[in-house]
Amino acid sequence: MSAPLPSLRTPLPGDGAPAGFPGVAAAAGVPAAPGPTAAAPGPAAAVPGPTAAELLDFVRRTADDTALVASLPLDPDGRTWLRLEGPGGSEAWLIGWPPGTGTGWHDHAESVGAFTVASGTLREHSLAASIPTEGWRTLELTEGIDRTRLLATGQGRAFGRHHVHEVLNESGRQHAVSVHAYYPPLPRIRRYSRTGEVLRLEQTEGPEDWQ
Repeated sequence: MSAPLPSLRTPLPGDGAPAGFPGVAAAAGVPAAPGPTAAAPGPAAAVPGPTAAELLDFVRRTADDTALVASLPLDPDGRTWLRLEGPGGSEAWLIGWPPGTGTGWHDHAESVGAFTVASGTLREHSLAASIPTEGWRTLELTEGIDRTRLLATGQGRAFGRHHVHEVLNESGRQHAVSVHAYYPPLPRIRRYSRTGEVLRLEQTEGPEDWQ
């Protein structure tokens, strides 16, 4: 069993603390949500989609396809991408990263996912904390929840829902290429800014914004 997250910090001025989210100190001025209510019976469960582990297996195998990786055009001025057919109805992408580029802080909402580096090196910064999904604009994070991974060619990782991270190509001269997969296909992406231990929700994007 992993060690518990550090104790919560004092809320930011004007903030109210969201209950049940270790690693998060405060949410900006939003009333507490009502407690859960009994759900009405729903339709029969659908066939489950691929798990994060299965997506990781897919992106690893795809990253080994040297002809596919080499087919991605690379642009020194910005990231490039190619939509792929993922397993079990998942969404998948081949992405090229020029030197010095990155995603900024974001999450993938209710989707699980995985990515693997096909060439070059990428760094991931992430938060080992549960972030409230609704009802906040600014959060103060507790100490000790930051994680970082340096992923070289052939290395990757899987992640669960609401995983908050940023991915960077810190190289000064070498492109990186990676393969990513998500299930269900991304319903939205939340983008954040961060100053020290303060995380701020800046915008929410949907599929129509990525065409």
